[in-house]
Amino acid sequence: MKFETLNGQISISNEVFTSVAGAAAINCFGVKGMAVRSKTDGLVHLLRRESMSKGVKLTYHEDSSLSIELHIIVDNGVNLTALCSSIMNEVRYKVAQATGVTVRNVDVCVDSMLLG
Repeated sequence: MKFETLNGQISISNEVFTSVAGAAAINCFGVKGMAVRSKTDGLVHLLRRESMSKGVKLTYHEDSSLSIELHIIVDNGVNLTALCSSIMNEVRYKVAQATGVTVRNVDVCVDSMLLG
C-alpha cells in the first residue's frame, strides 16, 4: 500500500499488516495461536510465532482502506462472542495506530478449539 505525503511517498508492505494484526490477535486472552489449513490433508494446524502471518488474509480497497481476515485457534471454554469482539477491536486499533491505515472490517474465523 502506498501513500503520498508532502515530503514524498510511503510504502507499507503486506508483511507489516499481517505481523501487526497477527500479534494483536494472539495477545488476546483465550487465543492459542493463528491457524492454517493444510492443502494436503485438509487439517487445521497451529502456526508458530515466526509464521503466524499465514493465518492473516488482507483485502485492499480502492479508498485506501483495508479488510482483515484472521484464522485462529482458541482455548476450550472461552466465550467465543466476547473473544471475537475483543480481537476485532484490538486488531482494528493496533493496525490503525501502527500504520495510519483505516481498517474497514476485521473478520475472525475460529478454525479449531484446543481441549485441555
